[in-house]
Amino acid sequence: MSRPDGKELEVAVLGAAGFAGGELLRLLALHPAVTRTRAFSRSHAGKPIGSVHPPMAHVAPAAVFEEGAPRDAAKGADVVFLALDHGESQRRMGEVLDQRPRLVIDLAADFRIADRTRYEAFYPPHACFELAPSFAYGLADVRGAALAEHARIAAPGCFATAALLALWPLATRAELDGPAACFAVTGSSGAGTTPRPTTHHPFRDGNVFAYQLQGHRHEAEIGEQLAGWSEGRVSCRLLAHAGPFVRGIHATVHARLRRPVPDPLALYRQAYEGRPFVRVGDTPPGLHAVVGTNFAHLHAVPREDGREVVVTAVLDNLLKGAAGQAVQAMNLALGLDERAGLTWPGVHPC
Repeated sequence: MSRPDGKELEVAVLGAAGFAGGELLRLLALHPAVTRTRAFSRSHAGKPIGSVHPPMAHVAPAAVFEEGAPRDAAKGADVVFLALDHGESQRRMGEVLDQRPRLVIDLAADFRIADRTRYEAFYPPHACFELAPSFAYGLADVRGAALAEHARIAAPGCFATAALLALWPLATRAELDGPAACFAVTGSSGAGTTPRPTTHHPFRDGNVFAYQLQGHRHEAEIGEQLAGWSEGRVSCRLLAHAGPFVRGIHATVHARLRRPVPDPLALYRQAYEGRPFVRVGDTPPGLHAVVGTNFAHLHAVPREDGREVVVTAVLDNLLKGAAGQAVQAMNLALGLDERAGLTWPGVHPC
């Protein structure tokens, strides 16, 4: 498969040594429209990619990480993915955009939020906030074809993806009444590659603990999207927890509604009809069904008189919550088959 104009794509990945960067390399290596992918990493320049991301040794055994300024990476690239630490993208974005790639997709939080006040309530001061409104929020399973022709996309956060997929049908069709609450548990890969005490195996294994309960940063983008869907009427409290597993997010959302919805499953199936990577099931989903895939599985059940709904959502934090959704957004933005490079199943047991 090539892109609609008949040319194949050249792609650059900045921050390619991280977990999300590695998943991008794996997906792009098998993407039918991508003819060349360059992997950039300042800390691992010159090293074989397979020494950091072992699965890549199977498909690109001779490939190595390159060292170069962002402008060098973006020069001549059709698509640039930035899989850098939060705060780094904003410092590098200017020189990337100066090279005029056809599409830029940022996986960090730097350009997800268009409202400066909301951004600064959760993050340090921004180096180039004037660029933020030019980025489309890349919630691919909601925005779909609306991402077509966008040249700048901010990929959503992993917790935000789970919470927003769980709330979108209610926020837009059933009138959420007041703030929702999202209890979500993530795997250790969500903490990145740099070891910390809370990611150390003896601490993490067999343990569950809460963090950032005073306000997780993903609440900023969740709140902005919900405000847009509901004319500012509703918000969501994110209750983040860390679990004793490597990959995945399991989210349980509780919401009150302005009017009863006796059959929320029917509402969800209608809302996501035709969306290739969202499955609405008859029973609450488990993580093993989605780990290693770009799919999200949802379930919804009414409580009381139908004016309360509990929604469960599961997804792979590194794929649907990061690299997979970013590639899906690329497909949509460039007019490719949305499913290109993303339809493989996961593994079981995992």
